Amino acid sequence: MSPYLNQIKPWVSVICTSYNHEAYVEQALQSVVDQTYPNVELIVIDNGSTDGSADVITRFVSRHPAVRFLPNPTNLGLNRAFNQGLALAGGRYIIDLSADDVLLPNRISLQADLFEELAGPYAVVFSNAAYIDEQGTETALHYPVDEHGHTRVKVPSGDVFRNILESYFICTPTMMMRRDVLNELGGYDETLSFEDFDFWVRSSRHYHYAYLDEVLTQKRRLADSMQSQVIMPGNQLLRSSLAVCYKAFDRCTAPSDYKALAKRIRKLIRKAFYTEQFDLAIQFGQLLQYIEPPGVLTTLILSLSHLHLPINSLYRHYLKWRRSPQSPYPQVKLV
Repeated sequence: MSPYLNQIKPWVSVICTSYNHEAYVEQALQSVVDQTYPNVELIVIDNGSTDGSADVITRFVSRHPAVRFLPNPTNLGLNRAFNQGLALAGGRYIIDLSADDVLLPNRISLQADLFEELAGPYAVVFSNAAYIDEQGTETALHYPVDEHGHTRVKVPSGDVFRNILESYFICTPTMMMRRDVLNELGGYDETLSFEDFDFWVRSSRHYHYAYLDEVLTQKRRLADSMQSQVIMPGNQLLRSSLAVCYKAFDRCTAPSDYKALAKRIRKLIRKAFYTEQFDLAIQFGQLLQYIEPPGVLTTLILSLSHLHLPINSLYRHYLKWRRSPQSPYPQVKLV
């Protein structure tokens, strides 16, 4: 990586983590190679896959020898695997690419150019995304758009700490991040089961985010995705969320921050209850009481948590019905 070239067009490091993505990893890697931006390095970590992912990556690297490949013999967890790549990355900016997602050809160019134009403490540039299924067919957009392709909703930008606490509004794989900020934070927290909420909380307290109003990434939704795991009993995602909520609590400075965090905690109490993680629901409730009284509905859910009701099967049947075309209330949300 020439320092001279890095001044003209800063290098961007794409860290692609793969675990049992044999059917999709080649398309993900090819989407990096096909970028219109000139200065891109690609680092691939196979995280102990038990399918043919490592073989697919090996063949790809043989055709593109500049790609760096780290095959882990066992699964080290998503966050630790990403940190392996981060330790090798030399780019000014970082993209965390899942091996089942796809970058559109002009993504890196547009995001890197915007980063270079920004003034002030910006750590992240993110964008709109298209959701695709197993076959690659587009099924939805993260943000709805008008006839000109511009989002119809107001997307938070700048100081987004309070927005981060309130809701998930960023499509994680669309982010481009400053490497120095990631290094300052020590990378992803390897004690957690997922990365995005924690990174958002820790980075947005001191840095700004910029939204680029373009569809630049295809995010694949699979049946065994993390989104589907969060509704299952025993999943570790909610326990990680509790740890992040405590981090967020320590970083709140204004009444509006605490109010936003309380709103998030109430949602997580319901999710813990529906997944029969009753002890976790009560722990979320204890954190909520540091901020404000739980309220009637949340108090009821916390009381029911002591009864250990077998509710998860009913909850999953409800979610399946809600998503079906026959449902008269497809937009009703229980969580």
